[in-house]
Amino acid sequence: MGREAAGRTLGEKTVPQMPVTGLERDNDPATSGVQAPPSGRIGTGRFIRRPAEPFWTRLHRGLAANLVKEQERGVAFLFVPVFLGIGVILYFSLTVEPGFLQLGLVGGILVALALACRRIPAAQLLVFALLAIAAGLLAAKFETWSADTKVLGSEITTRVTGTVVLVERRANGRTRLTMDVLKTERPKLRYQPDRIRATTRSEVSHIHPGSHIKGLVRLRPPPGPVQPGSYDFSRENYFDGLGANGFFLSAVETVADGASGGVQQRVSIFIADLRDRLSTRISETIGGREGAIAAALITGTKAGIPDDVNEALRRTGLAHILSISGLHMALVAGFVMLVLRAGCGLFPGFSSRRPVKKYAAIAALGAIFFYLFVSGTSVATQRSFIMLAVMLAALLYDRAAITMRNLAISAIVVILVAPHEVIGPSFQMSFAATAALIAAYAVWSERRERRIEARGVSDLDGRWEIPRTLLRYGGGLAFTSLIAGTATALFAAYHFHRIAPYGLIANLAAMPLVSVMVMPSAVFAMILMPFGLDSLPLTVMGWGISLVIAIAEWLAARTVFDEVGIIPMRAVAVLALGLVLLTLLTSRLRLTSIPLIAVGLMMIIMRQEPDVLISEDARLVAVKSDSAALAVNRKRPNAFTLDNWKRALRAAVVEKPLSEFEGEGIFSCTDDLCIIRQTGGALLVHSKSAEKASVWCREAAIIIVDDATASGVCSNERIAVITKRHLAKWGSAAIAFRSTGNHMAADIDYAVSEPYRPWHGHRAFSRAARGMPPWRRKKAGTGNKPRPASK
Repeated sequence: MGREAAGRTLGEKTVPQMPVTGLERDNDPATSGVQAPPSGRIGTGRFIRRPAEPFWTRLHRGLAANLVKEQERGVAFLFVPVFLGIGVILYFSLTVEPGFLQLGLVGGILVALALACRRIPAAQLLVFALLAIAAGLLAAKFETWSADTKVLGSEITTRVTGTVVLVERRANGRTRLTMDVLKTERPKLRYQPDRIRATTRSEVSHIHPGSHIKGLVRLRPPPGPVQPGSYDFSRENYFDGLGANGFFLSAVETVADGASGGVQQRVSIFIADLRDRLSTRISETIGGREGAIAAALITGTKAGIPDDVNEALRRTGLAHILSISGLHMALVAGFVMLVLRAGCGLFPGFSSRRPVKKYAAIAALGAIFFYLFVSGTSVATQRSFIMLAVMLAALLYDRAAITMRNLAISAIVVILVAPHEVIGPSFQMSFAATAALIAAYAVWSERRERRIEARGVSDLDGRWEIPRTLLRYGGGLAFTSLIAGTATALFAAYHFHRIAPYGLIANLAAMPLVSVMVMPSAVFAMILMPFGLDSLPLTVMGWGISLVIAIAEWLAARTVFDEVGIIPMRAVAVLALGLVLLTLLTSRLRLTSIPLIAVGLMMIIMRQEPDVLISEDARLVAVKSDSAALAVNRKRPNAFTLDNWKRALRAAVVEKPLSEFEGEGIFSCTDDLCIIRQTGGALLVHSKSAEKASVWCREAAIIIVDDATASGVCSNERIAVITKRHLAKWGSAAIAFRSTGNHMAADIDYAVSEPYRPWHGHRAFSRAARGMPPWRRKKAGTGNKPRPASK
């Protein structure tokens, strides 16, 4: 037989073939049907050398194979809410408000590109991703346009008449009232907010939702972030419809019923009144701080919880118990389904002929729907309801309930209904925890099935069933707490500048009490309350809550630290992208998350924290020293602002000002002037008047003037001068010093920029932003010119 050169394929590689003989031809898989040995041994035992395949070729082939696997598993759909969320985040990150015409034009171009790329799948997927981002932008723009909240421009004292829509009875004995404004007088506001929130001086037990009241109120515009990059109260109030906050200067009086309002307002008042009465009944039955927490778990009213209990729960990672979210909805739905299925199990004939599981799912859906309205229909509760409703609906159609696809559907609905929640901690933490748990459970289930198939073993001896069940429950609880805590730690650190070192231990100890004792008792109490038989289950619920509080306080007292400082936004974005890839991808492509997570952690390690923080009212200044102390210029600083600054700058102690200069790192103050020399050598001056501040123009690196009318304080351009007008226009400030040789230069970052977004537009109308002194009521004989504020 003549010899001929040929090539043949082994797997996916083509290698040159040695000349073959008859015996070798018989051993050839192409002719004999026998599979070639994997070692590369051909026929007679001779080895052939395969040429090394380039690394990039193997990488490309593996990447393509994994992409096909992800596509077959439907992972592309899971990224729809991710790109929608990116669009929403992009909208709120813009410095200029986009118009509908601009967004519509971008959307039209992308639709045309999608039609043009129908024959190119990769390009079409890219265009679809851009379309989802554009849809997120448009949804956020539409929500902002539809909110159109009227926001007060400057502080004012006026008489307000309105309708109470929400009553929050606080632990300090005061009551916070949210009211729809009917009219204002003395003076009558030309740009009157539609809804305000004001706190009374004492408890007002005679006021309920729907009451028409009036009183003298000191109103303020919603504040901005306490430091650049932190939570924006102005934006949140804008989307909540709140145009001002304040407090009553007089007793609250009830007036004759005015306009009843529309159907939506009447329904809202009815639900709020029901919640108020339920909260009162629960609090009075249980009593104390346990009663306040029980009311929060059932009706969502958290105002009555004492501050020390709130702090203990936050430090131990148990504060999520107070927020009615997926945990509470799942416990209520699961308990209702368990009771109904167990009850139907007592009648075997009925349960064998009927779809009892679907009946239980319908009942659970009704229970969480009722829970949604009783708990106040907050956005966080709405999100949880949507997630559970999708899962229960999946059970009705014989589909898997807890899947990543159902979570994606829930996320899409929430993003389209309330886009602004995407940038809030509640949305980010709940969806991050749920996605991480589903992904981790999928990996565990897949490995468990492979292990069972490999061993061929199903169950162990029946006598070990109870210990195995207990061990499985404990391990599952620890596993759940660890995964959820790790997934949410990033967002807790970013929004609150804190983590819970003992969070795993606290959840392991407290969550069994919540799952087995607290929430089932709450369900029984709500069922028996119409019959007046709710005392016993509420008492049991109080016992469980008391144990949870004891666990939180014991661990909080032993927590050495929980502050992590300011987390850069860029690091959060990189780490969040890594978390998305790690949880949504199912193949080896999830390994791409590792470099992203590593880069994000390095960005946190290499971050630069500000040296100075200034409040937006120009009254409070804080300087970080090398000894982890925070020096402030006021002996009685604002507690809320100071607490946030301590966590942001990881300060252990606060140094109050002294009357004499004591050296670096502490303020020395007189009545109108405070000076401090920062540990890096920069001199900082805070003054109530431009005249006294100008004396320090040769020495100071930063001069802060608590006067909106101040101008031309220093002629030296190297000196950074910040006046009350600057802070009124641009919000709180953060300053980082850098050495430029002969002097210390200051990099100033403000919380707000111009042109204003809709939720910051009111800042331009404040008296301070216009360079005017505070408004004072004119006295007889003083003329028409307003008297400046006293220095």
